[in-house]
Amino acid sequence: MRCAIVGSGLAALATYATLRHAGVLSEEIAVFGTHADPTSVWRERAASIRQRRMRSESDGHLAAAGFPGLAVREGTLSALSRSVANRYHPAVELFLAHANEVRDRTGWDESFAERRVARIRAGKGGFTVDGEGTFAHVLVATGHPGLVHVPGAVHAYEPHEYAPKVAIVGAGMAAATEWRNALAAGSEVVSIRRREPLRRSLNVPRAYFSKRGLAGFHHLAPTARVAVLHDLGRPSYPPGRDWDVEVPVADAPPPGFQVIAATGFRKGWREDPVLADLVAAHDLETHDRFLALAPDSTVPALTNDGRTLSIAGVAGQWAFPAADTIAGAKYAARAFTRRVCRTR
Repeated sequence: MRCAIVGSGLAALATYATLRHAGVLSEEIAVFGTHADPTSVWRERAASIRQRRMRSESDGHLAAAGFPGLAVREGTLSALSRSVANRYHPAVELFLAHANEVRDRTGWDESFAERRVARIRAGKGGFTVDGEGTFAHVLVATGHPGLVHVPGAVHAYEPHEYAPKVAIVGAGMAAATEWRNALAAGSEVVSIRRREPLRRSLNVPRAYFSKRGLAGFHHLAPTARVAVLHDLGRPSYPPGRDWDVEVPVADAPPPGFQVIAATGFRKGWREDPVLADLVAAHDLETHDRFLALAPDSTVPALTNDGRTLSIAGVAGQWAFPAADTIAGAKYAARAFTRRVCRTR
């Protein structure tokens, strides 16, 4: 086989769809992951926080071609008009139906092999994945390393109900969603947080989704880029009346309160066993918790004219600050596909 995708979530599906759209055959692609359904992990987390709408916009879909977006797929005048002003947020149900259609149409199941990958090694002509290969091109999309748990608390991204009194730890999108959910369930709610959240429509400012904004980001020195990425990682949720929920803030959960941890994910390459092993084996460049990447999401030390190692998903923030979004997944997928097709 010509290329491999390590991971089986949304970023992996976006990459697979982009490769297939470019003419790469299903038998030329191996997908290694723990879930045959690429939506399963994301779907459970969205269901746990009762998420109904995406934070992304109409172009936050998994198909390789930009058009049609999800607003067109919804097919209502309201969706189309809101999309023009970048105020359209797709329904979770619509996004999941679209993801299933992409999975079926592209032949994902023909390439998928259920396997938890432990090691990737560079060699002559490409890479081995757990000793299998050689693959000329590999994209790693292993997703978030895991949830940040609070002792004695249920995590917001795990199935749960709401007690009469609820303390929600965190200040980002999941926390804001849980404030609304618990209040709607009739609970008394307090917020436990270290700092005030930002109000931001997208995960990062819109400038970082543009070529000009990315060019400025890519020219930053490593220390400055680390500082920017830490700042962009601050908790945020969208502005607007739908999200203007007032809840009292406490320093600690009051006695008798159910504690829900909306504390997000563990962060950094050290928390990902595949990446930590890869960094150690090949002495890769890192800065703080970030793996150093070229602007096209490739690992410079392991990429040349004949082989490619790309990083998609949250671990790809050095190349694309919003790498953990659908837009970020497609950014890495398109660059990876260009390299695969250029060397055919």
